[in-house]
Order: sequence, then structure tokens, then C-alpha cells
Amino acid sequence: MPSPQQARAQASAITSGKTVPEAEAAPTSQLRELFDGPRLSPGQRRIAQYLIDHITEAAFLSITDLAERVGVSQPSVTRFAGAVGFSGYPALRERLQSIALRTLAGGTGAATEHRSNELQAAVDAEIENLENLRRDFADPDRVIWIGRELSQSSPLTVLGLRISVSLAEYFAYAARRIHPDVRLVTRGGSVAYDALLQSREAGGTWVLAFGMPRHAQETLTAIRVARTAGLRVALVTDQALGALADEADVTFSTGIGSRLVFDTYAAPGLMAAALLQAMTDADPERTQARLEDYEQVAEEHQFFLKD
Repeated sequence: MPSPQQARAQASAITSGKTVPEAEAAPTSQLRELFDGPRLSPGQRRIAQYLIDHITEAAFLSITDLAERVGVSQPSVTRFAGAVGFSGYPALRERLQSIALRTLAGGTGAATEHRSNELQAAVDAEIENLENLRRDFADPDRVIWIGRELSQSSPLTVLGLRISVSLAEYFAYAARRIHPDVRLVTRGGSVAYDALLQSREAGGTWVLAFGMPRHAQETLTAIRVARTAGLRVALVTDQALGALADEADVTFSTGIGSRLVFDTYAAPGLMAAALLQAMTDADPERTQARLEDYEQVAEEHQFFLKD
């Protein structure tokens, strides 16, 4: 049984012009029709019921988050996707999202009820950010191209300072599974300068930078140092225009949630995952080999809990 990452790597590559089927029946009816046919195990029935009960939220969860919410393992979610007729969890999630987005658009009225408090308003704002990102992905050529560029940069440097550290750490952690040399920079000043200069001297060609508000002066300085050293910069940020975007070679602008005391980053997180997917698509043989090697090491040293 392949790992969740291997299953994802084996799923369909990012392509343009993909259409999402329209749904006319109520979401619950669509999901029950989807899940009722196969003979599911007790754990798989729990997953199905959770999706039915929480479709507008669950459709946008990562495989890790869905597994945690239901209380099953990630491989269990992968097997569930196969049991109900999909090539993997990404394909199942795409179908779930098409149902959820119609619900949120008001097709059944379910998503418009009980939106009276600030927490629900925060979720609504993030859903809108994701819908905007979904429209941007209608033409994924730029994502595909930068994924190839990042894949070929060795070393690949990932930069995230202050509030952007978590996004950079997530990307670097996953990228190391599929790329032989990923260098993470989460401290500014001379530490960042040294890391960027060493990356260029070692043959690196790209930096992937994350710049979320409040935008740090040291992030701008680090991007300038990178470009002066001869590195190109791909930037994930919340503003298409501004000082950071002006300095970057390529900018991916995504909305952030700002309804709560601290910002939320659903769309930037998904953008990071899309870039990772594009990297896997750029060199599928290397991706598969590295994931297989990692699974062997993980099994040998028992990194993860069993089902």
C-alpha cells in the first residue's frame, strides 16, 4: 500500500482546462449516492459519515487533517478514496469540493443559514479566498512552470521570517521528501545573508519566499540580497502590488483571513501545496524514488504509528 504522499504523486498531474461536473441533487443525496455503492469497512463508514455531516468544511481539508478529525490514519483515508472509486484522495477531494462550492454558493440554502457570529464570518472569508484561488488555478501554467524551476534548483532555498515561518517550514518539510537539497531560512539579518550567499555559491538558482503581513523589513532586505547574489525569487504573499512583489521575479498573490485577532492562511497554505504538487510533476521519477526510500527508512525506524 503506497504512502499518502506516494498516492498523491501518482495522481493526475496539474493540467489546464479541467472542468468540474455540475451537481443538481442535494449535497447529502450526492454524497450518499457516492458512498452507498461500495462495501465499506467500519472505519471507512466513519469517514463517509463525517464527510456527509461536514461537507462544506471537510471538502477543503488535507488528508492529514481529515484523518485527524475522523480518528483514522492517513492510509485509511487513501484506501477509502480507492474504495469509493477514485484514483486517490486528491481526486476524491476535487469531487467533494465541487459539491461543497455549490452548497456554499446557495444552491441548497444550507450554507446561508446561521451565519451570525464572528467565527462563522471568519470561515466565510476564508472560503471566499479559496474560491478566488480556485479561479486563479483555472490557468495553472504559471504554477506548473515555477514548480519545474524550483525542482531544478539545487539547492532550493525556502525563506520565511517572523509570522511567515510556519508556511516556510511546512513547505520545506514536504519539499525535502521530493528534492535532494532544501535549505530553510527562518532568521533574518546576517544569518539569512550567509545562507542565501552559500546557496548561490552551491549552485542554487531559486528562492521561494513567503511574505505575510505584517510585512517585515528584513524579508524585503533578504529578497534584495538574494537577487543581488544572482538568485531568482518566487514570492507567496497577500499583495499583488507592493515592496515585496516589486522585488520578486514571480509573485503568487493569495487572500488571507483577517476577521480574527490573528490572520489565517488557508489560501497561502493551499498555494504552497500546489507548488509542491507542481514540483512532484516536474520530476516524477525522482519523486517516486525519494518517497520510496523515505518510506523504507520510516518503516525501519518506526517513525509513525500503525493503523
